Amino acid sequence: MKTRSRYTYFSLSFGLALMVGCGAMAQRSVTKKNADVAVSQNALRASEFDFIEAQKYFILEDYAKALLYFQRALEFNPENATIHYKIAEVLAKSNKPDDLAKASASIEKALKLEKKNKYFYSLASSIYAGLNDFGKAEKALETMMVEVKGQEEFLYELAALYVFDKKPMEAIKIYEKAEQFLGVSELSSLQKQRLYLEQGKVDEAIKEGEKLIETYPEEERYVLAFAETLSNYKQASRAISFVEQYLTANPGSGNAKVVLAVLFRESGQEKKSRDLLTAIFDDPTVEPNGKLALAGPYCEQVIQNRSNKIDDRELENFALSVIKKLTNAYPKESAIHTMAGDLYLAVKMEREAQLEFIKATKSGSTFDAWQNLMYLDSQLNQFDSLIVHTENALEYFPNQAMVYYFNGYGQFRKNRFKEAASSLEQAKKLSAENPNFQAEISGMLGDAYNGLKEYQKSDKAYEEALMVDPNNSLILNNYSYYLALRKENLDRAEKMSALLIKNNPTNASFLDTYAWVLFMKGNYKEAKKVMEKAIAGGDATATHFEHFGDILFQLNDIDAAIEQWQKARSLSIHHELLDKKIENKKLY
Repeated sequence: MKTRSRYTYFSLSFGLALMVGCGAMAQRSVTKKNADVAVSQNALRASEFDFIEAQKYFILEDYAKALLYFQRALEFNPENATIHYKIAEVLAKSNKPDDLAKASASIEKALKLEKKNKYFYSLASSIYAGLNDFGKAEKALETMMVEVKGQEEFLYELAALYVFDKKPMEAIKIYEKAEQFLGVSELSSLQKQRLYLEQGKVDEAIKEGEKLIETYPEEERYVLAFAETLSNYKQASRAISFVEQYLTANPGSGNAKVVLAVLFRESGQEKKSRDLLTAIFDDPTVEPNGKLALAGPYCEQVIQNRSNKIDDRELENFALSVIKKLTNAYPKESAIHTMAGDLYLAVKMEREAQLEFIKATKSGSTFDAWQNLMYLDSQLNQFDSLIVHTENALEYFPNQAMVYYFNGYGQFRKNRFKEAASSLEQAKKLSAENPNFQAEISGMLGDAYNGLKEYQKSDKAYEEALMVDPNNSLILNNYSYYLALRKENLDRAEKMSALLIKNNPTNASFLDTYAWVLFMKGNYKEAKKVMEKAIAGGDATATHFEHFGDILFQLNDIDAAIEQWQKARSLSIHHELLDKKIENKKLY
C-alpha cells in the first residue's frame, strides 16, 4: 500500500494533466453502445498504474522501461490518445530512423483520437522534421493553428521549417504573419534580412534592416549587425553608408567607428581605415578588446610579410605605432603585450619583444607567450633569465615538455649538468608522441651526461638521437669529438665524423672534429690535410690553430707546430697550456 501511495503522489506531480485525458477518453468510451468496446474500470486502474510507472521512468530518463510501461498501459486502454503521444515522445528520443518511423505512427494515432492538443502537433512536427519530411512537419503546425486557437508563437518554428525545406519566400511570409501577431522582433527581422540577401533582394533586405532599427532605435547592435550582414553579401559600400548615417546621429558610438574602420579596410579604402583607426586607438570609450581586434590583422600581415620576405615599411611603421598606443594605454592587458611581442619578434626587435612577453606572462598568459619568451632568452644568451622564466612557467604548465627542455638548456649552458639532465629527462618523458623532438632532447642529454662524465648514459642518449635523425650534424659532431677525447670507439667516431664532413664539406668546426678523430687514431698525415682545409676557410679559431699545431708536432714539424700554437695563443684567453707547449716545445 505504501508503494501505491507514493506512485499516486508521483502521478499528481508529473502526470495529472495527461491522465485527465485518460479519464475523458474512458467516459467517451463507456458511452458507446457496443459493450465489447467499453473499457472496464479494472482495466482503467491497471492502465493508470502502468502509466504512472512509465512516467516515473521517463522522468528518470530510463526510456527503455518507460516505453515498456507505456505499451502495457496502452494494452489496457488502446483508444487513449495521451498514451499514444507518450509512446511517440519516448521513441522520438532516439535518432534511429526506425524508431522515428514508429514514433510518427504513434503520434498519428494520437492525433486521430485527439485533434485539439497543441503538444501532439508540436511533437508530430518535430518527428517529421527528424525524418527530413519537412512537408509533413509544416502541415502538422499549420493544422494545429487551425484546430487550436492562439498558437501564434509556433509561427517562428513553422518559418524555420520552411527555411530548412528551402522555401525562403514561404518562410518570409510566415515571419511577416508572426510580426502581425507578435510585433517586429530581432528573430524575424534578421532572418528575413538574411533570406532576402540570399535571394539577391538587397533592397528588400535593407528595408527590413531599417524597419528593425526604427522599431528599436536605441539598439546599436542591430545597426552594426545589419552592416556586417551587408558586407558579407558583398554590399560593403551600402554597409558603409548605413554606418556613416548612424554615426552622424550618434557620433559617440565607438563600436560603430570600429565597424566602419573594418568596412573601409575590407573595401580597399586603406587610408580612411587607418585615419579612423588612429582616432579609435585614442578613444577611451572603445573597449580594449575591440582595439585589439582592429590591430590584429595589421600585426598578422606584418608577420606574414616578413615570413614571405616582403618589405612594406609603411605597414610596419603603422602597426608599430598602433601597438605602442595599445601597450601604453593598457599596461595590464596580457593579450595586448602578447601581440606586441609577436610583432616585435617578427621585425627582429628581440629586446623589445622579450620585454613585452615578460609583461604578458606576469598574469599567466597563453603558453605561446611563455614559449616565445623562453626562445628569446635562449637566443639572447640570457641563461639566468631563462632558468627563472622556465621555473615560473612550470607553475602554470607543469606538463609541457618544452618548458623542461628550455630549463634543461639553460642549466646546461650554465654548466649545471645534473640539473640539466634531470629537466631533459622529464622533457623526454612528456614528448613521447614527438620522436623528432625526443631526438633533439636526447642529443642534449648526451652533452649533459658527458659533462657529468657518465659516458655510458651519454653514448646511449646520442645513439637514441641518431636512430631518429642519423644525419643530425650537431649530434654527429659532439658525439664523435667526445669519443675522440676519450680515445674510445674511434672507428665509430671516424665513421660519424666522415658522414658529418660529407654533409658539411666547408664547415671549419666540423672539419676540425674530423681531423681530431684522425689525430687520435694516429692518422696524422690525413688529419693535417683536413685541418689545412679547415683553416683555409678563414673561420679558424684558437682551438683549430692549437689542434693544427698538435698534428704538426706529431709529424715532427716542430717549428711549424710552435708557429700554430702562437697563433692560437693570440686568439685564446686560456694561455697556460699553450705557454707550456711553446716554451718546452713539447706536446701535452
